[in-house]
Amino acid sequence: MAATDTVISPRALNRATLARQFLLERVDRPVTEVVTRLVGLQAQTTHTWYVGLQNRIEGVRPEEVGRQLTDGELVRATLMRGTLHLVTPADLRSLRPTLDAVMERGLAHGNHGRALAGVDLTAVVEAGRALLEKGPLTPGELGPLLAERWPDVPSGDLSHAVRSLLPVVHVPPRGVWGASGPPRLAPADTWTGLPMDAAPDPGGLVLRYLAAFGPATVRDVQAWSGLTRLRSVVEGLRERLTVLRGEDGAELFDLPDAPRPGGGVPAPVRFLYDFDNLLRGHADRGRVIDPEDLRRLASRNGMPPATVLVDGRVRGSWKVVRSGGTATVEVTPFRPLGGADREEAEAEGLRLLGFWARDSDRHEVRFAAPA
Repeated sequence: MAATDTVISPRALNRATLARQFLLERVDRPVTEVVTRLVGLQAQTTHTWYVGLQNRIEGVRPEEVGRQLTDGELVRATLMRGTLHLVTPADLRSLRPTLDAVMERGLAHGNHGRALAGVDLTAVVEAGRALLEKGPLTPGELGPLLAERWPDVPSGDLSHAVRSLLPVVHVPPRGVWGASGPPRLAPADTWTGLPMDAAPDPGGLVLRYLAAFGPATVRDVQAWSGLTRLRSVVEGLRERLTVLRGEDGAELFDLPDAPRPGGGVPAPVRFLYDFDNLLRGHADRGRVIDPEDLRRLASRNGMPPATVLVDGRVRGSWKVVRSGGTATVEVTPFRPLGGADREEAEAEGLRLLGFWARDSDRHEVRFAAPA
């Protein structure tokens, strides 16, 4: 085992995570490689996750990413925490069996599970698969077809059971840049051509997580994945890991050769999308956001604001407003920005608009008064 009980400062912990997330500098790598290294991007919105790629990859073209979705080089499927993620087909095959327990628990303990009590879920899933093999269907189309066989069960609960227990993908054109469409589902194996028969591998999942999000606690990996009882899994890996300590004494696990560049490395301004990995990867988000600022991100409809990273920490929110031929990034700092940070934020905001609003004639960045 590598060194133990070495204390890592909050700033060094921040920089280590930013390095794994490709947020210290953009990289010139294929989209599929970056998505694989990140263990996917959360992608339940149709398009905002494209900004997550723009923040991390030099010169990425959204139309090309959309083509990769259409051609099946990338897929959107339910994985970590029971949420939609952008992944490669190979990762969908390797990750989904390990995360089946998350889907099963979510179904059993949610509102849908109560309505499905006593129903033969194996039969429901088999029937749903047979229907989806004939062609992609929306949940609203799938449910009534299943209700023909189970008329006493609400159709929405039946379709949710299939979506939870059968590996499915959300097929294009939904999610494709510049396109739209309802959320249609197809069996993952028929869409990707890969059997969903990999063996569950929680240890492998932990190692993948640490490479993308570490150093981290057991609670962190559980919060990111949605899995429980991972303490014994991590303990089984302990001899292969470096063990650090946070300033609060928490035990942080990491891969021995993972990048930990130190707190002195500068971190650029970045405009994160609403569900960016950086704010979804840890039980304790203190490495990237102050507690009082985290409360600002709470929302009644479950849609958090997009955020601005300054010196590696969340220091504001942003949104794009269009008026006529002008697209404007409106930045709301959580506290006053210094001159250099403001200049960098303005430059990064214009870069964002060059990606997000290329169809607009003019691009502007506007700073609101600190919230």
